[in-house]
Amino acid sequence: MTTTTTRTLPPTVRHGSVGAFRSAAIFIDRSLRHSLRDGEGIIMAIALPVMLMLMFTFIFGGAIQADGYVDFVVPGVILICAGFGASSVAVSVNRDITDGAMRRFRTLPIRSATVLAGHVVASLLRNLVATAVVIAVAVAIGFRPTASATGWLVALALVALWILAITALFAFVGLISSSAEAANSYGFALLFLPYLSSAFVPIATMPGWMQPLATHQPMNPLVVSIRALLVGQGEAQIGSSLAWCFGIAVTAVLLIGWSFRRSHDR
Repeated sequence: MTTTTTRTLPPTVRHGSVGAFRSAAIFIDRSLRHSLRDGEGIIMAIALPVMLMLMFTFIFGGAIQADGYVDFVVPGVILICAGFGASSVAVSVNRDITDGAMRRFRTLPIRSATVLAGHVVASLLRNLVATAVVIAVAVAIGFRPTASATGWLVALALVALWILAITALFAFVGLISSSAEAANSYGFALLFLPYLSSAFVPIATMPGWMQPLATHQPMNPLVVSIRALLVGQGEAQIGSSLAWCFGIAVTAVLLIGWSFRRSHDR
């Protein structure tokens, strides 16, 4: 009689996946640490908008508007500061892909999309600090906001929404770019939008064929709204500003999802 011995194999050990919020917090901390190590990047993200503000105020301001030009130009500079800081996300995301970090992250028990969430939220925090520095310098050279506490909150909320929207868009640029240099070039091209708006000159002074384009582009209602909220010049276009911010953010998220599903870096 033959006796058959059956061995019972140990159950497979399953590692629980890290929660989305915990994973996002880890990657936010990672992105902030990288930012602190890149001191030159932080300095440039603040110095460039400040230099633009000083240049337009003291060199071109007298020719554009004899009095009170600093109050006119600061809202646009705030948004330029946000855009310049957010553009670095395209390079950071692309480096995660080209250096192989994203491939490694996708093998971990985490939601890989939280890697991008870390980049986006860290960008928001960095840019809000840079915005505070720009406003402080503006006050030092004569910017005199007249906004109430509510006006400041609404203006800062619009700036934060714009930062989130364009950071998500820059994250998509980083995903589809072939290299960090290409991502930086594509991101830089998007930074020209403020100049085609009422950020530095009234739209009425532009050529007739350019005025509709300058009026109906994402930056203009934001510049107009922040200027109206902070210094009481013009009428705020809150609805249009929110529509552009949410529209860009939703489009960017959909594009990111599409590029993630088709990415070969799995």
